[in-house]
Amino acid sequence: MSHDHDDRPGLNAAQAEVALNPPPGRVGGDLVTETLQGLGAATVFGVSGRPAPGLSGALRRSALAYVELGAENNAAFAADAYGRITGEVAVLLLTAGPGALAALPALQEAAAASAPVLAVCAQVPAAGLGGRRHGHPRGLRDQQASFREVVKSVHPVRTASHIPSAIAAAWESALTAPHGPVWVEIPEDVLRAETVLPPVSALDATPRELYPRPELTLVAADLLARAARPAIIAGGGVVRADATGKLRALAERIAAPVATTYGGKGAFPWEHPLSLRSWPGDPRVTELLEAADVLLVVGSGLGALSSGGHTFAPRGRVVQIEADAGKLESNHPALGIHSDAREGLDALLDAVEPREDATAADRVRTTLETAPDPAAAAQGPGPDAAAQGPGPDAAQGLSPAAADQGPGPDARVLAAVRAALPDSAPSFWDLTPLTTRAWSAFDARRPNTMHSAQGAGGPGYALPSATGAAFADPTTPVLAVTGEDDAPHTAAELTTARRYGLPVTWLIVDGDGDGDGDRVDGGDGDHEDRDGGPDALRPDLVALAESLGVPALRSTPASLATDLTTALCAPGPSVIVLRAR
Repeated sequence: MSHDHDDRPGLNAAQAEVALNPPPGRVGGDLVTETLQGLGAATVFGVSGRPAPGLSGALRRSALAYVELGAENNAAFAADAYGRITGEVAVLLLTAGPGALAALPALQEAAAASAPVLAVCAQVPAAGLGGRRHGHPRGLRDQQASFREVVKSVHPVRTASHIPSAIAAAWESALTAPHGPVWVEIPEDVLRAETVLPPVSALDATPRELYPRPELTLVAADLLARAARPAIIAGGGVVRADATGKLRALAERIAAPVATTYGGKGAFPWEHPLSLRSWPGDPRVTELLEAADVLLVVGSGLGALSSGGHTFAPRGRVVQIEADAGKLESNHPALGIHSDAREGLDALLDAVEPREDATAADRVRTTLETAPDPAAAAQGPGPDAAAQGPGPDAAQGLSPAAADQGPGPDARVLAAVRAALPDSAPSFWDLTPLTTRAWSAFDARRPNTMHSAQGAGGPGYALPSATGAAFADPTTPVLAVTGEDDAPHTAAELTTARRYGLPVTWLIVDGDGDGDGDRVDGGDGDHEDRDGGPDALRPDLVALAESLGVPALRSTPASLATDLTTALCAPGPSVIVLRAR
């Protein structure tokens, strides 16, 4: 049998010579770094001074930049953010046992956000695998089992020759829609052992495209073209698929109002005539969406956070485009189309007939105008608001849902943040009362710029995530927002931001921006605790930052926009501690 063509990659003469005569002194860890470089990785994340055994020397011999953080969970959050911002695979190096387990919450967060993270984890020597308890340090009976229900795919390695194939398969899995974290596990003795295998070359891990079934697209296009009151809900899948332009084109073609979930912020222009803005939490928008006779849901499973705790009840026909097959029709009966958002919307644009509806924009405007003026609510009372706080354009970054809650301290804080934050600058938010308000109220003017811990991040997500994002683009400032009680969880990572000179501004909000009335103000505005309770034990976060060599100051809602603007424009890290009242 003869073959007329062969698409397999080959080697040039120099590569062939190296393959036949590999350089001495290489170990299994070199196969890891060579594979990562061959796939296009440039930056890898791990813990300071403790990469997996066999990788320290391999990293020094490679061109990879090794970013060191203080703890495994923080390194994993940084990798998550790097993957979200770049859309590329973020590599995370972990040690076996406790080091790996510490990263579990961050990997679950990456799974919830569909972030492409490739975790390369060491395992005890091969002799201790398969239930043979040889007493190796950090040994777990079944380490893979701890991660199998969290990550997208698991790729165990048992020999050095298997390393390139396993990492390439994991890389492809991480980037195939839906994106997600993946797990590669390599025994320590395999990583440390010398190898005579040739250097890795000619890798291909191109992700598979996920196209919609044409007959389902045809039915969906017909439903939307004939609908009397169509509407669209856009989730994070639209942002991750870089499908915002196609979403806008489809909405305009069928004159359909568009709302976004928390994860879908920025998927549709905030001030567009058809924009319902960030939807969850606004009963007027909920009613408009529930009354749609055809509701198109793109890139969302309408989980608890995106549906008011599963209270959302659409009364019309639902069409759902979703890359994660497990989310299709998981909460509502629908015409389920298993497809990446970009391919699904592209197919609909080719198939759907234009629909005329001169009243669609009026219905959106009426829905949004039933709330008090957002500008007045955001500015708050007092003469300093106009001078030092955000102007009218920034105030438009607050939705009717925010305006309904009145001009409280958190409304002024959000408006100040929106005024100071450049449109291209990403922000990362710990889960606080201020964050839950920001989900509905904050205008992310560009997609993929507002991120919060929605899956399993817990306290301490924001600062290490902002650190990872800064490595993705060191020329753009990054904002981290944390409540005062949660700040000590990750304050040590200020040393990472300072060591690398990263443009990370950490905003620490006293009382989480909710106007907490349980505390008593002293005459100088400082909080006093009547009984010497928790307030008395809080560290001085400004002094703590300064002790680590990071500039820090105390701010107020009136001066926050100015203080943030100054900090975000300055080189290197900075800390702002905000007294919310």
